[in-house]
Amino acid sequence: MSEHILEDVFLKRSQQKKKTSPLNYKERLFILTNEKISYYDYDFEKGKKKSLKGSVDVEKIKCVETVLPEDNAPTERLFPFQIIYDEGPLYIYAKSDDIRRQWIHKLKNVVRFNKDLAQKYHPCFWVDGIWLCCQQEVKQALGCRVIETKNGGFNKSRRKTRKPLPPTPEDMEEKISRPLPPEPPKTNDLVTVVAEYDYTPMSEQDLQLRKDEEYTILDKTDANWWKARDKYGNEGYIPSNYVVKTGNELEKFKWYCKSMNRSQAENLLRTENKDGGFLVRDSSKSGKYTVSLYTKPGGDSPGTCKHYNICTTSQGQFYLSEKYNFGTIPDLIHYHQHNSAGMVSRLKHIVSVQSPNAPSTAGLGYGVWEIDPRHLTFLKELGSGQFGVVKYGKWQGQHDVAIKMIKEGSMSEDDFIDEAKVMMKLRHQNLVQLYGVCTKQRPIYIVTEFLSNGCLLNYLRETIKRPTAIELLEMCKDVSEGMAYLESQMYIHRDLAARNCLVDHNGTIKVTDFGLSRYVLDDEYTSSAGSKFPVRWSPPEVLLYCKFSSKSDIWAFGVLMWEIYTLGKMPYDRLNNTEIVEKVSNGLRLYRPQLANERVYTIMTTCWTMKAEDRPNFQDLVLNIQDLLYELQEG
Repeated sequence: MSEHILEDVFLKRSQQKKKTSPLNYKERLFILTNEKISYYDYDFEKGKKKSLKGSVDVEKIKCVETVLPEDNAPTERLFPFQIIYDEGPLYIYAKSDDIRRQWIHKLKNVVRFNKDLAQKYHPCFWVDGIWLCCQQEVKQALGCRVIETKNGGFNKSRRKTRKPLPPTPEDMEEKISRPLPPEPPKTNDLVTVVAEYDYTPMSEQDLQLRKDEEYTILDKTDANWWKARDKYGNEGYIPSNYVVKTGNELEKFKWYCKSMNRSQAENLLRTENKDGGFLVRDSSKSGKYTVSLYTKPGGDSPGTCKHYNICTTSQGQFYLSEKYNFGTIPDLIHYHQHNSAGMVSRLKHIVSVQSPNAPSTAGLGYGVWEIDPRHLTFLKELGSGQFGVVKYGKWQGQHDVAIKMIKEGSMSEDDFIDEAKVMMKLRHQNLVQLYGVCTKQRPIYIVTEFLSNGCLLNYLRETIKRPTAIELLEMCKDVSEGMAYLESQMYIHRDLAARNCLVDHNGTIKVTDFGLSRYVLDDEYTSSAGSKFPVRWSPPEVLLYCKFSSKSDIWAFGVLMWEIYTLGKMPYDRLNNTEIVEKVSNGLRLYRPQLANERVYTIMTTCWTMKAEDRPNFQDLVLNIQDLLYELQEG
């Protein structure tokens, strides 16, 4: 167990609430080690820690800085500081400035060699969907103040005198122990990964991957393509989402089905139809895992699926039944393969996707964005849209792709081609991947990932029969997570709707055509007065002033949720476009669908507030949907 560097009881502000209230501030015991900063429930009467409430890996921390206290802050909230990592800011309130300085100093010392340390930060709080310092409405927005790194990393710009402060003990300690600049990495310092999938090189710069073999990562400058070396000394680029770090025990077990949701797990278990069939999947709660188990009573009676959350003790051990704790999840699974220990059955049969489809890559090879049309084979037409015909085909005779053939005069082609290089770098499991473009002939082609279940709108209308509440909410979760990623990349979709989402073979929803509406040359489409403009998905500020933002995407997401819960009905089906502009601007909102309960409808209506600034952001929506999904699954 790592040695404790610091330990203190602090007030913590909730990260998952949009509005701030006294209920969002709770005292937690914080413990800092070289690996993590963790916080626990604390028994003040007995003076000891209770259950673990959360933690942040030290290697994920990008910034540690003070925060300016809120106006008229109470005494206990006068000395806040922030820890910035991938999921956003963690706000902590120290009891004095000295304690705050001590913690910031130690944290900065622990994280000083982290990659991607921030150069700027937000000196004020993120409150109710906005940064108070710079008024930006994106939670992941770049900071607005440059971080000062003198004097051990503390910001002393607020001192009124120019006379230098005498060195503190911490400053002296750092002066003595400050390390030399890091040397170029040695071989034994490099990260070793294991390939989860085979990968055949697509360009001369690529390196072949063989499933289950180890590779050394040499360079991670490009987040999507890492430079690697194989065991024979060959070097080249590999897709970063095809490998996992060695020591990640779950990835190598057949029973672990990464990113599979509850509905997909149940479908797979029922298809296998084996008593005691099981798999382990990611929980709807980030960082948690669930065991899904299928049991058959015998005879012709239908089987049932049970889902067990893998819990963690305050000591970091895993359990399904509180009496039986294990140091690792594989040890837990091994035990329950021989003992039911509180479950309806022991884990008898591993159920897994025998040949899991490899994830999409950001482009068809490192640095490849211009695709030779001679390498494309057209197999069948999938449909037609705003820009032209879309066809299913193969690239180099083996890779499934969708090919959008852009009819001339429909798109501002030069502008799009410049943007395509940027769009290719966007990669998320809930976005349709752009592979590349063919621009050296007319019409130009846009080549993307192919999803076999087609358009979400048609899927809702024609394929889904008697969906469960969980299944519908999982669809909303998929879209919200894809949009939260776009939001974090400062990308606005502008045309989010069920028709612009696709469904893969597993039922996972992916957002497509993000940002393309900017390049439309059709006057009817680009004007809210025209029949082609997505009036039914647009908020008042777009209808009246054509003012697009991430908040207009939020409004459209609420309408998309409504489409999901009505199984593909047309929004405001009895009104024409002119009537919609007038009535929506005056407060008309869509009714609650029969399949949506009040909690779900509340999420929709928060997306439809008149003022854009009062709408949540996508990360807030993701958390709200995750919480509701977790409650449904527990119920």
